[in-house]
Formats: sequence, C-alpha cells, structure tokens
Amino acid sequence: MAEKKFKTTTGGKTVKFGAKGYSIAPGTPKGDNYCARSSGIKKCAKPPCPNDLSRQAWGCVGKKSVKSKAKKFGRA
Repeated sequence: MAEKKFKTTTGGKTVKFGAKGYSIAPGTPKGDNYCARSSGIKKCAKPPCPNDLSRQAWGCVGKKSVKSKAKKFGRA
C-alpha cells in the first residue's frame, strides 16, 4: 500500500488518506480542480471514506474549494 499523508480515527476506525509529496492548497485554482474531479466519486458504504476526508481537507463545497471550510488533519 502506498504511503499516505494524513490519518484520522473515527468510531474506532483509522483511515489514512492523501498522497505523500503532494500539497493541499484550499481556495486556489488547484483546489477547485481537485474538488471538481473528486465530486463525481461515489460515497462508500462505511464512512468515513478517504475521498470524503480529502474533500474536507481541501474545503470542498460542491465543485469549489473554499479556504475557510478546510479542515486540518493529523499527519500519518
């Protein structure tokens, strides 16, 4: 399994997400592109899903990235 950048524990379940070596820049055109791409990914059956957590880190609101909505996560 590839190295992940962030991790979070919810309900006794640890989820690692985010690619090492990439930076998160909410509220930028790069963030808007990420949010637009990831908005089409289906929800998983047992949340929290890595995509949902990544979208929170990017501050995604629909297909836009909003810096004030971005959430900080601990490093893996």
